[in-house]
Amino acid sequence: MPGPAPDPRTKPSRIEDYALIGDLLTAALVGKDGSVDWLCLPRFDSPACFAALLGDEDNGRWRIAPADENGPYARRRYRDDTLILETEWETAGGQVLVTDFMPCRQGAPCVVRIVEGLSGTVDMRMDLRLRFDYGRVLPWMRRRDGHLTGTAGPESVWLRTPVRPVAHGTVHTAVFPVTAGERIPFVLTWHPSHLPAPEEVDAFEALRTTEAYWRRWLRKLTYDGPYRDAVARSLITLKALTYQPTGGIVAAPTTSLPEEIGGVRNWDYRFCWLRDAGMTLEALLRSGFKAEADAWRGWLERAVAGRPEDVQIMYGIAGERRLTEWEADWLPGYEGSRPVRIGNAAAAQRQLDVPGEVMDAIHLAIGCGLRPRQHLVSLQAVFLDHLEQVWTEPDQGLWEMRGAPRHYTHSKVMCWVAFDRAVKLAEAHSRPGPVERWRAVRDRIHREVCEQAFDPARNTFTQSYGSRELDAALLQIPQTGFLPPDDPRVIGTIEAVRRDLLNDGLVARYSAGTADSPDGLTGGEGAFLACSFWLADALRMIGREDEARALYERLLELRNDVGLLAEEYDPRARRQLGNFPQAFTHVPLIRVAYELDRHAFHARRGNPRAAPGTPPGTKEG
Repeated sequence: MPGPAPDPRTKPSRIEDYALIGDLLTAALVGKDGSVDWLCLPRFDSPACFAALLGDEDNGRWRIAPADENGPYARRRYRDDTLILETEWETAGGQVLVTDFMPCRQGAPCVVRIVEGLSGTVDMRMDLRLRFDYGRVLPWMRRRDGHLTGTAGPESVWLRTPVRPVAHGTVHTAVFPVTAGERIPFVLTWHPSHLPAPEEVDAFEALRTTEAYWRRWLRKLTYDGPYRDAVARSLITLKALTYQPTGGIVAAPTTSLPEEIGGVRNWDYRFCWLRDAGMTLEALLRSGFKAEADAWRGWLERAVAGRPEDVQIMYGIAGERRLTEWEADWLPGYEGSRPVRIGNAAAAQRQLDVPGEVMDAIHLAIGCGLRPRQHLVSLQAVFLDHLEQVWTEPDQGLWEMRGAPRHYTHSKVMCWVAFDRAVKLAEAHSRPGPVERWRAVRDRIHREVCEQAFDPARNTFTQSYGSRELDAALLQIPQTGFLPPDDPRVIGTIEAVRRDLLNDGLVARYSAGTADSPDGLTGGEGAFLACSFWLADALRMIGREDEARALYERLLELRNDVGLLAEEYDPRARRQLGNFPQAFTHVPLIRVAYELDRHAFHARRGNPRAAPGTPPGTKEG
């Protein structure tokens, strides 16, 4: 008997239409329409077996939704304090709930989907289009031991369900009724093709243990302020982006979601950036997640081991160094945004801010009682010796510009941070080292930045030496301690960024796509959400709390219906852009929630503000 006709979807979902599920080794994106459009197995950086996100249904997807409903869900949510997604539909025949999650991995990775009838009877439809190697390889599909399997080369996927799918060309489809009180499980398991069949997973027991895991994990959360739900969801997202075996945290679980629809600013973010270390450590430590912070710090220590001149800006999730960039030219890209890039050539760039980020992370970790391994302490002096030789050179900057190197102001400030934190560690913890020399280099960098990167006519620091361009990274100057928040140059820079880089109240990184832009790329991009959180923090630091809170709460409103944010936002089209969900966005969301809440707490009691950026229970310096 022939199966039902395929159910093509020609209009792609918006980035914010997706929700995240994961098992702490990889993650999937599930659309409002019930389709898993992105899943890399068995790791975050593995080739995708569902890649419709970057093409169409023929590049692989797995959809479960009402058979006669082409529209979106009625409502969806995460179960409280978990990464378990619930999507509910209301149809003429009744109501149905689909629960999606990935169990914390004990054996082979799997995605569990449970269809539950809530009222009446609803005809449901499942479409499975399995494609390996980012949508390029069509597997051999067959039945084994009563289950549907797909095999190609080293990979196999097993679908176990009481429903019997029927082949219809290259898609396997099933239409089935679900009545009130009935629960029908679907378990999709990845497995190396040369091994015996993977163990069967009890979907309902896996649901119970997964829910218990997430709720138990979040009990450590120390924040209980007015933004508790946003902070909790951001922390769950950071945890979901963690590769548990090593503690590495990927910037995002996706590649090549565009910063401009139809543009070329499409990058692979399934790797770990060193500059994220300090900010992520702060967010985890302030929130009570010391074990996760320690694991992330451990990843950092292993990644940077070796000669300081060989330190990269980013690594693979297990510390891999070779992240060769290539293009998957068979994929049309998200809404036609090409190329689709796999790997990231920025790993080979020189970015002189990175040593400062690493030293800041070490300083923070020690201040919070996370003792680094001896090799990292020994590496510090060698690290600084190398930085002392190269800090005067141009680099690519934190935005990974693909144009000619420049003397980026933020990079120089972070070089100052590297020596400043070394001095403070030596003074506070009696650590050996040439402190006077470090102090002299620190002071020299400070003088040069104030002379070469400051435009007195406009009362603002600039993106690079001799440039008139601005850069949102300048908002971090008071956060680093380079200058105090009440310094007129800091206030002038904040005002200049607001004047020149705001688009509908949100902050662009810099003037992308202009003739003077140093990024070497065509086209523009959206407002950068992390920078918008930085502006909120900067406004708070200069005493403009009402404006800071208003901006922060506006940014919270840009989250999608399940609390997730991408890298950027297009104020004109009113949609999210860039890889999703983005750790670099959720980390400052956490920081600013703490800072606003703490500032309000001290203001109510007439106390001096605590030092910016210092986690509770720690000492500065």
